Amino acid sequence: MGGDHMSKRFCDGIQRRDFLRLGTAGLFGTGLSLPAMLAARARASARGASTRDVSLIFLFLKGGLSTIDTFDLKPDAPAEFRGEFRPIATNVAGIQIGEHTPRLARQMDKFSLIRSFRHNNSDHGPADHYMLTGYFPQAGFNPNLNPNNQRPAHGAIIARKLGPRGGVPPYVCLPHMHASSGPAYLGSGAAPFAIDADPNAPDFAVPDIVPPPSLAASRLEARQSLRRQLDRYQRSLERQANRHVQAVSDYQREAFNLMSSAAARRAFDIHAEPARLRDEYGRNSLGQSCLMARRLVEAGVRCVTIDHSNWDTHDNNFSSLRRELLPALDGGLATLFRDLAERGLLRSTLIVVSGEFGRTPRINRNAGRDHWGPVFTVALGGGGIEGGRVIGRSDSRAERPAADPVGPEDLAATMYHLMGIDPGDEFLTPEGRPVRIVNNGRLIRGLLG
Repeated sequence: MGGDHMSKRFCDGIQRRDFLRLGTAGLFGTGLSLPAMLAARARASARGASTRDVSLIFLFLKGGLSTIDTFDLKPDAPAEFRGEFRPIATNVAGIQIGEHTPRLARQMDKFSLIRSFRHNNSDHGPADHYMLTGYFPQAGFNPNLNPNNQRPAHGAIIARKLGPRGGVPPYVCLPHMHASSGPAYLGSGAAPFAIDADPNAPDFAVPDIVPPPSLAASRLEARQSLRRQLDRYQRSLERQANRHVQAVSDYQREAFNLMSSAAARRAFDIHAEPARLRDEYGRNSLGQSCLMARRLVEAGVRCVTIDHSNWDTHDNNFSSLRRELLPALDGGLATLFRDLAERGLLRSTLIVVSGEFGRTPRINRNAGRDHWGPVFTVALGGGGIEGGRVIGRSDSRAERPAADPVGPEDLAATMYHLMGIDPGDEFLTPEGRPVRIVNNGRLIRGLLG
């Protein structure tokens, strides 16, 4: 699960690393634009925005997790549907999941499964946008744009409605920013901070915040000297702001403080974690991204989107899942649930795990499974979700929902509700047109306590 695996192409030819790079370079200009973000927070506060203290970790398994081989096995289906894997018991009576996620099986009491999730698109780009925004794209959508948002991503809405807390950005994407994770008409004030680096890399560092561990002592001294210069520059900015309020706004100064804060440096410094815990999460991109997500929500980040590739298993589905993909998911996600629970953070951290769709029930001639939006499974835990439940069910071959179908609109409504955001709220586009945060979704009541 290293960088080579992440750099492969999907079946539509889009390169894994073809992402918009947003980061500290946009601090006072384009991109992240924290000053605009902070100004948006002030406006939201003036409107009486919610202060409910729940964060979101959205683990997006890009390419499409084969949920018929993981969370919704069909052992009684014909061989060309059921595949090679067997179900195993979990720590919740009556719930079984796939044999290659044994550690997740021991954490089943901490999360629930929606086995009747569905939408009507099986193409990567539109389905990505649908799952990451709750809105199906309209005519003219171009999946090759980066970003390609016609509607704001969930994290952008959360950033706009709730704003920063704890000295860290409100919305972070890692290890890269997905093309559908942008703010659309909400503007740069709701854009994510993109780490744009693999937390599993030995010299992982977030530029301008945390130096790589291999930085020589002489360079560290030089960096400390630079920091002292920056501190003097910051004080100079503050003096200028006091004399010339229009030249340097309060929001610009607060943005500088946010990205140079000790809290931000600590949050992004994954090397501070004990080696044993890093091993438990898994020394791979997915595992270390889960660990980084825990550090970020612990520090106050409101939304972390993990974009992990490549789950597009048209060929050798079972071999890829067994050898690479599922061991990383099992270790990283199971440890994330356990770690959050032991730190007392699971009730205040909502975890959502999904791809843009599932995989075809029928196995193709290349021992793979193709794209399948008509039914798949989404896993959710923490943040007010009752664990150990199964919502809905698919039919005997996992081809269609058999009971209680739900979709991206319902997921969005439920997530926002748990975070204290009214799903019925509206934003205004630049043209002044009101657009609802949620496109007529309903709460998934069976998940709530």
